[in-house]
Amino acid sequence: MLVAQRGKEPAKGRLDLPGGFVDLQETGEEAVQREVLEETGLIVNKTKYLFSLPNVYTYSKFDVHTLDLFYLCEIDDLSDLHAGDDVEELFFLSKNEILPELFGLDSIRRAVEIYFMFQNCNDFHQYK
Repeated sequence: MLVAQRGKEPAKGRLDLPGGFVDLQETGEEAVQREVLEETGLIVNKTKYLFSLPNVYTYSKFDVHTLDLFYLCEIDDLSDLHAGDDVEELFFLSKNEILPELFGLDSIRRAVEIYFMFQNCNDFHQYK
């Protein structure tokens, strides 16, 4: 799994997944492709929607209620991998190396736990 170490608050220094906010007039799939490119330099060839989780994201001392969308992304070429935008560092971790408590945001921690819990299932939508 590709993980990011954030260089800015609210999760500075903590682990995160590449991603960000959906812009106006943009689909979730377009947003994940754009955000992955901005933060990693990688081109997403294919996305598969997994699940969503509600989140409260504190930004500039304001609580912003969001719905986080999680996708599995297919990348063919890793040669342009580099940390961009607010990412300090990028690296790959195996399932055994991932500790959800190291992720800085609650929804990301929960998403990592859910992903590994249902990794061998074909239907993430059964999670409630």
